[in-house]
Amino acid sequence: MTRRWSADPLRSTGSAPADTTRTAGTRTAGTRTAGTRTAGGSTAGGSEAVAGPIAIDRPQRPPVPVALPRGGREVFPAHRLVGYSGGPGSAAFGRLGVGDLDGRADEIERLAVRYAAGRTPLPVLELIAVVVQPRPGRDGTYRVRIGPDVVDAYLAAARRHRALLLLNVQPGRARFLDEVRALERWLVEPDVGIALDPEWAVGAGQVPGRVFGRTTGADLDGVAAYLAGLVTGHGLPQKVMVVHQLRVDIVDRFGDLGERPEVAVVQSVDGIGPPAAKIGTWGRVSAGRPSGVRPGFKLFFDEDTEAGSRLMTPAEVLALRPVPEYVLYE
Repeated sequence: MTRRWSADPLRSTGSAPADTTRTAGTRTAGTRTAGTRTAGGSTAGGSEAVAGPIAIDRPQRPPVPVALPRGGREVFPAHRLVGYSGGPGSAAFGRLGVGDLDGRADEIERLAVRYAAGRTPLPVLELIAVVVQPRPGRDGTYRVRIGPDVVDAYLAAARRHRALLLLNVQPGRARFLDEVRALERWLVEPDVGIALDPEWAVGAGQVPGRVFGRTTGADLDGVAAYLAGLVTGHGLPQKVMVVHQLRVDIVDRFGDLGERPEVAVVQSVDGIGPPAAKIGTWGRVSAGRPSGVRPGFKLFFDEDTEAGSRLMTPAEVLALRPVPEYVLYE
């Protein structure tokens, strides 16, 4: 659970600017009336009501259906998602943290082709939109929200490349649902989803990076229900909701997360280390994946290649069972 704190406040909103320190932890025309009308035909203020135009409630036009960036309204099984995670500010903040964003999107495109295996590749930019912090900040939540201009820039890049934007939430002591609701202006878009990182969801009295955070299936279900409401209310295609999981005990009672056709839930197994260690973590964590939750797998450019080790190849990842439907690189 090595934490790489953001090296730039990213024009953040929230409790405090991002910190550059590194901790030693283990590893978001009605009608207008003039008063209250009484049963006798006068207003509550005693004056006679003045006749005026009758307000007619016109039925709202149903929302116009829209599609995913590369067609269709359901994510799986037609697509395989392949992406990079991170955010601007530092190489330590993830692959999306440095270099030209369009260049990174081109890299993802080339990589995604190697994972197609009979499906339509759908590139993903997973932007860390709520960033955990080593200090509590003014509101005591141990998190900051990046500025809207940053999210807008990543969404624009995703659209230039017909990719999906996922907004990653590291909540600290804040609630997942509160942080996700704060991102609604983007979540009502057809090409924006959410990624939850419960490793960084800590309780009162706990500090991120010093302990592993955790969440419950019930909390995840609350987020999924909220996303399903956005899909229905705005005529959106299926919404992606990724749950990152490094260890089995990071999600308690995962089965309490109900299935909803409006939301495609993915469990991303985030094991770190050489191929044998990652495959072992995959087996342990994915064994607890509820029915209806799709498998995902994460690789780390730095941590997975320490001490002379190497990244798993696309062929090795596709050999996992079940085959991952979302492959993420950090």
